[in-house]
Amino acid sequence: MACMKLGSKTDAFQRQGQAWFCTTGLPSDIIVEVGEMSFHLHKFPLLSRSGVMEKLIAEASEDRDEGCIINLPDIPGGAKTFELVAKFCYGVKLELTSSNVVYLRCAAEHLEMKEEYGEGNLITQTETFLNQVVLRSWKDSLKALQTCDDVLPYAEELNITKRCIESLATKACTDPNLFGWPVMEHSGPMQSPGGSVLWNGISTGAKPKNASSDWWYDDVCTLSLPLYKRLISVMEARGIKQDIIAGSLTCYAKRYLPGLNRRQGASESSNRLAPVAMGAPPSEEDQKLFLEEIDRLLPIQKGLMPTKILFGLLRTSMILRASQSCISNLEKRIGMQLDQATVEDLLMPNFSYSMETLYNVDCVQRILEHFLEMDQVSGGASPCAIDDGQLIGSPSLTPVTMVAKLIDGYLAEVAPDVNLKLPKFQALAAAVPDYARPLDDGLYRAIDIYLKSHPWLAESEREQLCRLMDCQKLSLEACTHAAQNERLPLRIVVQVLFFEQLQLRTSIAGCFLVSDNLDGSRQLRSGIAGSNEGGGWATAVRENQVLKVGMDHMRLRVSELEKECTNMRQEIEKLGRVKGSSAWGSVSKKFGFKLKSQMCSAQAESVSNQNTGNGKVEKLKERHGKNKKNSSHIE
Repeated sequence: MACMKLGSKTDAFQRQGQAWFCTTGLPSDIIVEVGEMSFHLHKFPLLSRSGVMEKLIAEASEDRDEGCIINLPDIPGGAKTFELVAKFCYGVKLELTSSNVVYLRCAAEHLEMKEEYGEGNLITQTETFLNQVVLRSWKDSLKALQTCDDVLPYAEELNITKRCIESLATKACTDPNLFGWPVMEHSGPMQSPGGSVLWNGISTGAKPKNASSDWWYDDVCTLSLPLYKRLISVMEARGIKQDIIAGSLTCYAKRYLPGLNRRQGASESSNRLAPVAMGAPPSEEDQKLFLEEIDRLLPIQKGLMPTKILFGLLRTSMILRASQSCISNLEKRIGMQLDQATVEDLLMPNFSYSMETLYNVDCVQRILEHFLEMDQVSGGASPCAIDDGQLIGSPSLTPVTMVAKLIDGYLAEVAPDVNLKLPKFQALAAAVPDYARPLDDGLYRAIDIYLKSHPWLAESEREQLCRLMDCQKLSLEACTHAAQNERLPLRIVVQVLFFEQLQLRTSIAGCFLVSDNLDGSRQLRSGIAGSNEGGGWATAVRENQVLKVGMDHMRLRVSELEKECTNMRQEIEKLGRVKGSSAWGSVSKKFGFKLKSQMCSAQAESVSNQNTGNGKVEKLKERHGKNKKNSSHIE
């Protein structure tokens, strides 16, 4: 910290309890009372430096015969500052620093310590130190600005606050690597081997370090909120980037909102942002006002602040009962970048007095609506084709699919809540567009958990809930699980079985197509190989016929499988009238496992036939090789 020494005399002041005495050998002829402290001094040193003291001493001398008592209740900085003023008047040694220069400058102005009352008076000395030393240093300017809070009206009148803010804003908006000046003196970007900062940048042991754009974040967190707001406003006026402003706001919010640090991991809790603030945390009312001010300062732009921080601010605003506009603005900011959130972020407890549900589902619904509105405005909500469970279209749909997966995961987490009403669950699930879900497996899982946790739902309500998912967009594993799920309505199970059968037919038809292409290529290779040998082509044809027989047998088995599925569907339709759970269990045992065993046997038979065909083809190749050797020997 920079300092300037004033005076040359040794200290002649001595304190006794709540009184200061000047031990110059002469009895004091004036008592100055500042608060609870009294100063026993002499008239001449004071009136020779201060116009106010000259007037007060003259008035007090006329009114009283015994002694002269002067009361100074409004002096900036109080008794501690007047002690330094008295030492300056007596010429005693003292140091001007960035911690006391603002108090002394304001006190000097209050006491009219101008040059007409003495050369090199206190106003001149403090102004010189402010302009030539303090305002040229980041650290000293910051310390001086912090002290302005205690004497703000005087500091504002003398433009000290404005000058300090302008100095800090200029240094923060300037790239420190461009000029090589040490803005972070406490971390020593340019220091001599002894640790002193060299402003000319020339030292045998100094090693300049590159500073990032966030080097000033921690420093400005020590400012009060009004001064911090003014500093940020001046920085914005000077054109500093919005992401840098957002980073500073994040750091400042973590310092004064304890709730933001509760979900940090061990690695984050040990960094520079972890300590909330030295001493007691601010009160809830102060935190509420601070949160609303932070909301006004936040730039409205996607991706500037981390999504977790925005969720932390939203969660804290609900706990502190912040204004509705503050909560709504935070929800909109989160909605702009909902695709960057996690399920854990969405699991916000319900802080309402009614406590209807465990988690705040209504808030998540509003956030989702904001996201969909922004997505439509940006043109990313146009439908696109779906092929084999994959989206075909613009890459702008990627955030929508990520949000759909996020909401399905959130629904699965909140589904076990027995207080979650069916309309609220349906509304959130239906809010996601159909094209945003390539597969409905996540939605099916959430619905199944909800049905399990709400067994008292009527059959009509179960069917209404299950209509949210598209059975055609379930994977084969999900279809297999749904076909045996006794919690699903029978109508939904029939639909699942029907579409599962279509998937099986499509898959088997694809296998046939591949095998037909393989047979054609084998015939072509065999025909070419046997064109120069007698009987080679006929042998290849016979081998191919054997493979065809195996394929025909496979098609026959598939036909039988379709008949079994048809019979099973008819039985299920009959049971729909009975609606008996025991009857459903017998049907699943009778048909479900029989269907699986037939599929497995058909698949095994197909593999066996294919292996047999491959063996015969290998034998055919060996026979062709021997014939070729014999023909060459004869020649």
